[in-house]
Amino acid sequence: MPLRNSVAGRNGQSLIEFAITLPVLVLLLLGTIDFGMAIFSYSMLRDSAQEGAFYGSFNPANATEIENRARNISPRAEDEVFSSPVRLRDTKKIGIDVKILGAACQGATNGVANSIRVDVTYRYPIMMPIIGQLIGSGTIPLRGSATNIILQPSCPTEP
Repeated sequence: MPLRNSVAGRNGQSLIEFAITLPVLVLLLLGTIDFGMAIFSYSMLRDSAQEGAFYGSFNPANATEIENRARNISPRAEDEVFSSPVRLRDTKKIGIDVKILGAACQGATNGVANSIRVDVTYRYPIMMPIIGQLIGSGTIPLRGSATNIILQPSCPTEP
């Protein structure tokens, strides 16, 4: 009989170890998924900023169209299935800032090439409540930024 109690005790021990480690493993898995979605969101912001800066390198004076180009990088319509955590067309959650560095024309100002910088910002909502409590916020601020040299129009030449 002592052998039977020993085996039953070991089975119970394995069940308790499993019950203790399972929540930790699930938290690690969900945290990894949340972190991966945040990186994917950053990638979307960076692509959006790059598209806006590219458009702005040819049309630097048209900030409205630069923002429009940055918000509409997805080739899909809003009603199509796409698993992006970022809705670039949401003007309340996505901020786009366009800055001209130098003059709004091809050339240089004070020896530095004229360029355009587009910053796209978003506060990624953390889905893991424990992580939000640990860092003191339920969101992670993300910013995608891109700078391009202005290619058109040509700067006026001085007589």
